[in-house]
Amino acid sequence: MIKKVVILALVACLSLVTLVPGLVQAQSEPEVLDSSAEVDFPFAFTFSLSVQSDVNITDIRLHYQVDQLSYAQVTSEAYVEFVPGTLVETSWTWDMIKTGGLPPGSWVDYWWTVTDENGNRTETTPVRLQFADNRYPWRSLTEGKVTIYWYQGEESFAQELMTAAEEALERLAEDTGAYLEEPIRVYIYASTWDLQGSMIYPQEWTGGAAFTRQGIIAIGIAPDDLSWGKRAMTHELTHLVMHQMTFNPYNDLPVWLDEGLAMYAEGLLGPGYTTYLKQAVAEGSLISVRSLSSPFSAYTGQSILSYAQSYSLVDFMISNYGRDSMLELLSTFRQGSSYDGALEEVYGFDMDGLDSQWQDYVSQQYQPTVAGEVILQH
Repeated sequence: MIKKVVILALVACLSLVTLVPGLVQAQSEPEVLDSSAEVDFPFAFTFSLSVQSDVNITDIRLHYQVDQLSYAQVTSEAYVEFVPGTLVETSWTWDMIKTGGLPPGSWVDYWWTVTDENGNRTETTPVRLQFADNRYPWRSLTEGKVTIYWYQGEESFAQELMTAAEEALERLAEDTGAYLEEPIRVYIYASTWDLQGSMIYPQEWTGGAAFTRQGIIAIGIAPDDLSWGKRAMTHELTHLVMHQMTFNPYNDLPVWLDEGLAMYAEGLLGPGYTTYLKQAVAEGSLISVRSLSSPFSAYTGQSILSYAQSYSLVDFMISNYGRDSMLELLSTFRQGSSYDGALEEVYGFDMDGLDSQWQDYVSQQYQPTVAGEVILQH
């Protein structure tokens, strides 16, 4: 009798295990066997995953973030297509021809989440990967917060560019009070052709670019073209400094101020730009400051004039109102002020008022003679 009772108790316990889901042996989470990523610069990132589970895997997602200046970190999520099963090998390609590219040296963090049909879920640890342009044997030189990468030319070539960068930072601090807040990286390509080969759909005239959110500069400078290279370095470096100084979640600098400060940092306005500015003064065809707040024209003549006017505007503001006012203007923009609002707070006039004062200033600089020629007033 005792033996029968024991047997019945065992049967009851086994039935209970079968009927109560919580007592069923727990199934393990999906197991990642392999995860990798491959760079095809500048066109794509390909992420690959191999994963297994006790039951069919039904959902795989890739999550990734680009390391850049941001007030709200953006996480992108890709739904990966695959045939459900207990063993899955799949991949997903970030096609930058469709989405737009990243500058050389960008850092990307990525991770996977995998879910099976019973709801078991695995999330991998984030991995940091560099979108490196491995087509070239890069060398590097670091001083302070600036690192220069180059692959053609001796170290003296990179050192001269570094010296130009340091001098540009000193001038910026003296003229505007602006300074470099975060480290930056500069990639020196050996030619404009090589530089444009690092971009998705570059403009044919592109010789350099500042990727302000990533803190990266890319310029095409041949070792025998240092004179132009130093000016280009100064120009693009100024863009990064200004964007670090004024970064806010509301708006960017007006284009005339951003480009004008970069042109001003290079030194005196080049003769080609001066010619266009003189002609516009003589013909009464200057572009308004309000119009120059938006991206410049794609037409060559109008573009050159826009850069020349931007330089002249900054020259006027610093010459007449001083360094401290320019620094205060940049600080006001950092608070998210509108273009008109920032000018009114610091200088007491809006963009139209600036336009009126500046046009008087530039017209006195380049006075037409009776014969229609222009005399530069010093």
